[in-house]
Amino acid sequence: MEIHLTPFDRLIVIGYFLILLIIGFRSRTKSGMEEFFLAGRSLTIPAFVATLVSSWYGGILGIGEFIYRYGILNWFAMGLPYYIFALLFAVFMAGRIRERKFITIPDLIFSDYGNLPGLLSSFLTFILVTPAPYYFMIASLVSVIFRIPFWSGFLAGALVSTIYIFKGGLRSVVKTDIFQFLLMFAGFILIFILCVVKLGGFSFLRDNLPPAHLSPLGGQKFSFLLVWFFIALWTLVEPNFYQRCYAAKSPSVAQKGIVISILFWMLFDFLTLSTGLYARAYFPNIEPSLSYIYLGDVILPAVLKGVFIVSILATIMSTLDSLSFVSAITFSRDIVWRLNPGLNEDNTTGLSKIGILFTIILSAVLIRFFPSVVNIWYTVGTLVIPSLLFPVVATLFGKGFFSRTGVIIHLISPFCISLGWLIYGYNNSGYPLGIEPFFAGLGVSVIIVIFDRVAHKNGNLRG
Repeated sequence: MEIHLTPFDRLIVIGYFLILLIIGFRSRTKSGMEEFFLAGRSLTIPAFVATLVSSWYGGILGIGEFIYRYGILNWFAMGLPYYIFALLFAVFMAGRIRERKFITIPDLIFSDYGNLPGLLSSFLTFILVTPAPYYFMIASLVSVIFRIPFWSGFLAGALVSTIYIFKGGLRSVVKTDIFQFLLMFAGFILIFILCVVKLGGFSFLRDNLPPAHLSPLGGQKFSFLLVWFFIALWTLVEPNFYQRCYAAKSPSVAQKGIVISILFWMLFDFLTLSTGLYARAYFPNIEPSLSYIYLGDVILPAVLKGVFIVSILATIMSTLDSLSFVSAITFSRDIVWRLNPGLNEDNTTGLSKIGILFTIILSAVLIRFFPSVVNIWYTVGTLVIPSLLFPVVATLFGKGFFSRTGVIIHLISPFCISLGWLIYGYNNSGYPLGIEPFFAGLGVSVIIVIFDRVAHKNGNLRG
């Protein structure tokens, strides 16, 4: 199905790219690692909220795909659980993270358990922050907008969304995020209003949607919802959350900023869910990942169509630059520098720029093998969260929760179990005992915690 864009719509998109680059390059940063990676720990509440809200919502095409397939199940799977875990993060973790004054998540593990556990957590974090789904989305969108090959769209999106990071670090990311925060809300408010005016209210949705799309389970089994609900535990080990908390001006800014961010996520979820349902009601048979684009194509006139496309691009790119940056920091500081302790730590700012290029290449490889946003989310969350969750969270509530041996086992075993479970399922069209790989990994994680605590208490684990 072809998208009908006028030259004016494409000019608006090009203008957005140019303004983004100008904002990014005009962001000045002082010398020093803490300044480059954390903007001098100076984020106030408005900046904190704008950058966190925009950087945590980049999977907009994946959200559109999920809503198109399953309806309001999206809110129960990708809305409600994230509010719950984000609130827990704000109340119990945000202040503690800011007080530790580290740079990354692996710093917590390095500090409490030493090099090997720290390096294991670094590799897991590097997998977790892969921006591959967002490169996939931006490549798909740019190729559709400008009618160019997919990989040309990939290169264009990668260039525009990361090049300014080389100069300004986190300050560039935050300032561009503020701009993109405004665009993402403006675009979706615009299309929601016009959908209601042109198509009608809830009665239109009720009459044109499959009944399952207005059911909390969306026609799926409860176990499907349960997996996605617990994948929202991702929030508790989300590197962007930790980086923003480390960069906050104070523990109070981090805590209040997350609570305010939840309110904005709730509003944006309402807008994206509503417009996603309108897309499914209007188009019974289109490519789900492009449902928002097709809806905008028929609902919006020229120029406003370009504004809406820019809002989608802003939603994606505000996450893409953040994840690319965190991924580069993890690669340069938590892996390369830790493996080469003779290097000056300040040199990691330069290494991080190489890390961005490495991240882009790795993302291209992942996209080649996993050409689906939802599948990449599911696979990464399933593999990494069970291994990383307890070790990271436990370090915030006191040193020595795990023995060193126990934390090493914990960082390796759930990942391996989940990976084996996934491979078995793909090869046999079903998982052992009907258990999802995420729960297999999480179950092993809980068993290791119990065993380690008992053994540690009895003095059987010293290392």
